[in-house]
Amino acid sequence: MASSSLVEVIDRILDKGVVVDAWVRVSLVGIELLAIEARVVVASVETWLKYAEAVGLTTSATA
Repeated sequence: MASSSLVEVIDRILDKGVVVDAWVRVSLVGIELLAIEARVVVASVETWLKYAEAVGLTTSATA
């Protein structure tokens, strides 16, 4: 039963997509020692292309 629910969760994530955005800054006495920015997107290629085109992240092949 657990494996079928895992498959459903993975299918939903790939269908809808998930974005994890993280930002970390470490500084000491006003001096930045370390800065990390990360954006992780998990989605199917079809889902990503659909939403990327909607927000202008892709260019058309005819251009």
